[in-house]
Amino acid sequence: MAENTEPKVTTVNGVRAVELFYRIIRDISSGNCAFYQSQTRLNTPGMGTLMPENFRDTAEITTQCIRLFELEYVQTLEAINKFIEREILFQWVSVYMPVKFLLQHEADKRIYDLATRFKVTPSKLCFALPVKLLNEENPVVSATIKALRNHGFHFMLTDFGSAGCPLMKLSDYEVDYVVLSTEVTGYLGKSERSDSAVKSLIDFVRGLDVEPIADGVTGSAQAEKLYEFECMYCAGPLSGKYVAERYVRRRSDQLVEQENGEGQKEE
Repeated sequence: MAENTEPKVTTVNGVRAVELFYRIIRDISSGNCAFYQSQTRLNTPGMGTLMPENFRDTAEITTQCIRLFELEYVQTLEAINKFIEREILFQWVSVYMPVKFLLQHEADKRIYDLATRFKVTPSKLCFALPVKLLNEENPVVSATIKALRNHGFHFMLTDFGSAGCPLMKLSDYEVDYVVLSTEVTGYLGKSERSDSAVKSLIDFVRGLDVEPIADGVTGSAQAEKLYEFECMYCAGPLSGKYVAERYVRRRSDQLVEQENGEGQKEE
C-alpha cells in the first residue's frame, strides 16, 4: 500500500481476480445482523475459483500474502461504503489479515492511512486473524495489534478451539472477538459433559474480555443453548451463506427483489 497509490484491481474473464463474499454474524437475542464476515475467493484463468483453503497456506509461505491482503483490504473498504449507501445496519465488516502483514514496517500507519483515504471509520473494520497467530513469538505482532486497536480497529481470531489450538496463548493477544471452531459447536447437545465443555470454553474466552462468536450453528436449539452460555453471536447455516457484495441488501430491499422474482442469489 504505497502512500499515493492503491493496489491495482485485476480481472479474470470480466470478474475480479480477488473477490470477497460476505455472510451475516447474527446477534442471537434479536436475530438481527451484528457483523459481516468476509471470505475471499480467487478467480483464476486455469483452475477456476479457488477457496481460501486452496490458496492461503501457499500464499503465506512468501510475501504474496501481503499483496493479496492489500487487494482484499481495498475491496472491503469499498464494500463498507456501499453498505452504508444502501443503509444496511452493521457494526463492522471483517477482512482476513495474514500474521505476516503485522510484521511489516509501519503496518498500523498503512492501514489507518488507507481507511482515511476511503473515509471509512476504523470501528467499521475488523481484521480476522488465523489461529496460527497463537504460535507467533515476535513481540512486534502483538504491538501492532495494540496500535491498530488504539486507532479503533477490531480484531477477531478465527477457528478457536479447533484441534491443536493452544488455548492459553489467547492471553498473549488483545483481540476483541474469537470465532469458535465448528468443532466446538458440534459438541452442543451430545451430552451434559459436552455441553459443559463448550460452556467452559466460552467462560474462558469471556474471562479474557473477548466476545465469542459460534460458527457452524445450524438450528435455533443450538443458538438458544449458546445464548444460555453467554455466547451472544453466531454464524453458519442458521444465519446465512456467503453472498457476493452486490446481493447484500437491507431486508426490506430483499423482500422487494423476491416479489419481483429476482430474489437473493447465494453463491
